[in-house]
Amino acid sequence: MTKKRRRPVHLHVMVSEEEQALIRERMAEAGIRNMGAYMRKMALNGYVLHVDLSPVRELVSLQRRCSNNLNQVAIQANTYGGIYPEEIAALQRDYAALWGPLSDLLERLSAVVEL
Repeated sequence: MTKKRRRPVHLHVMVSEEEQALIRERMAEAGIRNMGAYMRKMALNGYVLHVDLSPVRELVSLQRRCSNNLNQVAIQANTYGGIYPEEIAALQRDYAALWGPLSDLLERLSAVVEL
């Protein structure tokens, strides 16, 4: 049984060794390892957008810590009926630390989208 290919049309392009080296260099800059994927992306869109997601990873980490702290305070409130003002102040500081970088990241992403 033959599996039907998602892309059944074959394209063949000849390049020089120098052109191939430049293509591979640009693939590396874009973080793409698959030549076919890179060529399709360039042919269809004319550009490859490589986004550094390290700020997003940091924000996800901050969000997890804030969620964990909030859960601990909720358990404290539901179990013992009271919450210390210091705990609420700590949560407010954590969320302020989260929303500042998040706003900056969203502004940078919106600038990229406008390009």
